[in-house]
Amino acid sequence: MSDVYAAISADPLDGSTVDEFVWRSGSGAVVSFQGIVRDHDGGRGVVSLDYRAHPEAERFLRECCEEIATRSGLRVAAEHRVGSLTIGDPALIAAVAAPHRAEAFEACAALVDLIKTKVPIWKRQHFADGVSEWVGL
Repeated sequence: MSDVYAAISADPLDGSTVDEFVWRSGSGAVVSFQGIVRDHDGGRGVVSLDYRAHPEAERFLRECCEEIATRSGLRVAAEHRVGSLTIGDPALIAAVAAPHRAEAFEACAALVDLIKTKVPIWKRQHFADGVSEWVGL
């Protein structure tokens, strides 16, 4: 489907890639989401994260984008980072363009929720106390 873009990357993510992909002259709204590495989780200090992906994770990501594009009729894009990330790094960037903001917000939220449940990417958190743990396994 040409109305979607999906990528898994070990390189730092740039939100302009997904925004530029989805925007067209008929778009009155581009809604973007950036999932950023934060410095805490559950009251514990986090110093970094590692993301690991199944070899077919990009296919799963594309399927999520295609599902939302099919449901909404909108252009959809998403990128997920893998490898070692530090505080402030974007881990997931998603964008949807629509004629009006409400449908763009709704589709972008649905996309992010779908990605978090369907794409086989796993996160290992490294805490300030030296302990690390895998999340959601």
